[in-house]
Amino acid sequence: MSKVLIFMAEGHEEIEALTVVDILRRADIDISMVSITGNKRVPGAHGIVTVCDKLIETVNFDSADMLVLPGGMPGTLNLELCEPLMDQVHGFNASKKGLAAICAAPTVFGKAGILKDKKATCYPGMEKDLIGANVSTDEVCHDGHIITSRGMGTAIPFALEIVKTFKGEAAAEQMAKNIVYKC
Repeated sequence: MSKVLIFMAEGHEEIEALTVVDILRRADIDISMVSITGNKRVPGAHGIVTVCDKLIETVNFDSADMLVLPGGMPGTLNLELCEPLMDQVHGFNASKKGLAAICAAPTVFGKAGILKDKKATCYPGMEKDLIGANVSTDEVCHDGHIITSRGMGTAIPFALEIVKTFKGEAAAEQMAKNIVYKC
């Protein structure tokens, strides 16, 4: 079974994070919510507290297939400042393992230098931080092992692209139908 880790920082965008978790769990993809704060209870950008499954200190990254970064402010900045997470982002990139980010979070990849010559998108107005990327305004960009998306309004297609990555196009289409997305 595929293993996905989604990282919660204080100030994460709740809809972007929880939409991914919900849809992947519905698709029977193993996804764990991981706190980078030292506490399993992580407040989001809009005061909603997410109770995570794990702390970053306890995660076995070797068994993971993809890392997901939700956006939000200051959540995105906090993700970028988390050295253990950034070490894993660089390691996953070097191994061509899955990386996904939405809203402001693709800028973490851009600033880390891993979007060079990759098609990528992010929250409007933050494109300058997609350093080296072929910037797009598509809802979702999937280039190689990296998936990026624009924001809260694109959380469903972002999650469906992750489902497609692990379960195939037919499974993603069935999930879209099951949740009455663009029917």
